[in-house]
Amino acid sequence: MTTTKTPNTQLAEWLARAGLSNAELARRVKAAAHQAGHPQVAPDATAVRRWLQGNQPRRPIPGIVADIVSDAVGYRVTSADLGLGESHAEDRSLLYNRDWVVTVETVSDLGRADVDRRRFLAAAPFAAVAATGPSRDWLLATLDQEPEPGPRVRLEDVAAVKNMFSEFQRVDIFQGGGSGRLILAAYMNVHVYPLLRRPQAEDVRQALCEAAAEQTYLLGWMAYDNGEHGTAQRYLIQSLRLAEESRNVPLGAHVLAGMADQATLLGHPEEGLRLAQSGRHGLRGSSAAALADLWALEGRALAAMGDKAAATRAVTQSEAAAEQVHPGEEPEWALFIDPAYLHGEHAMTLRDIGDHSGAAEHAKRSIDHARQQKRARRGALSQAALASTHLQKRDLEQAYAAGLRTLSLASKVKSSRAVEAVADLQRRMEPFGRSRLVADFAERARVLTAA
Repeated sequence: MTTTKTPNTQLAEWLARAGLSNAELARRVKAAAHQAGHPQVAPDATAVRRWLQGNQPRRPIPGIVADIVSDAVGYRVTSADLGLGESHAEDRSLLYNRDWVVTVETVSDLGRADVDRRRFLAAAPFAAVAATGPSRDWLLATLDQEPEPGPRVRLEDVAAVKNMFSEFQRVDIFQGGGSGRLILAAYMNVHVYPLLRRPQAEDVRQALCEAAAEQTYLLGWMAYDNGEHGTAQRYLIQSLRLAEESRNVPLGAHVLAGMADQATLLGHPEEGLRLAQSGRHGLRGSSAAALADLWALEGRALAAMGDKAAATRAVTQSEAAAEQVHPGEEPEWALFIDPAYLHGEHAMTLRDIGDHSGAAEHAKRSIDHARQQKRARRGALSQAALASTHLQKRDLEQAYAAGLRTLSLASKVKSSRAVEAVADLQRRMEPFGRSRLVADFAERARVLTAA
């Protein structure tokens, strides 16, 4: 007896809405799969026709198709929406679900997938359109909130989570995001996410959600620093939802800052600008450190977009906000938003708009502060920015010297951002041709990237 497959009308409707032909979808799936490390995935128009007839493609194809359709229509569409099977953790975790029970299950599934099935999650791509809905929903929910009086309740288990955040944040700052991230993920799976399922009084639940949001953000940030951008994006979106549940507006704005940083780094400065502005508008001045950070990242995005005047204004606004920061009054997650960090970000903004002298001055300030704190990652990023300003002034010898310092510091941390700063500096040296200094730096950089 022959079994007749049911045509996938959902997929057909979404492809029509996205304006994608069978051949074009097949081409994009093949390209995205190869970029994600799946060279064996090479569908053609005939394969797409079979999907439309009711055949279910194997993983990772459903998730890739969902990403492609999402990019085409401008908002997140899941594999389940396309009739391509149940959405897996890497797909569901890109959604900002209003249902709290669903959110708890999603973030728990994400943590398990991160530890148990990393080959799938590590290959998950960054989806620029996925941040549109979450940032909008967070901002609308935040503007509807009214602050509640009274001190925050600190239960013993919440305090323990907070203490662990402090430890892992230090690991990230001084050793890089690649050090200890999976240990943190395992800790969250065993000790934190299960707590979210237990019934709690409202004040206790808010405190617990805040602690979980901080840790989930840190997981996302460490993945981002380690170059695992698909994983990072998913953790950041779920952290934003947890922050909203905790009613901690500065924390939510801080998560949006991380999302903005990632979007700009990956070549989506318009999205980075929108995310930074959403965080700033929702913040309403309740954290000077978070405000300084959001203005700094707004400047980074504007510089990448080529808006020199607006980028310069954003740097000025960030500096003004930084003057109002009182470290003892800021939350622990904001401790890294200090002169070493802010001057480093401003150096890269001014470098990108061609302000060589301004960029060099900020880079030197960042380097001095980072050296005092023994922060190798920040020092590496700022040394690379300083080297870039020397190259812009055609001073290869000074750039080479700063480049060597970049290499030395980058080798001390497990951070793909530090390695990328070295690679970027190597690319900027290429116009100088076959100089001995260029060749020597390239060889040293090759050794670092290979390691």
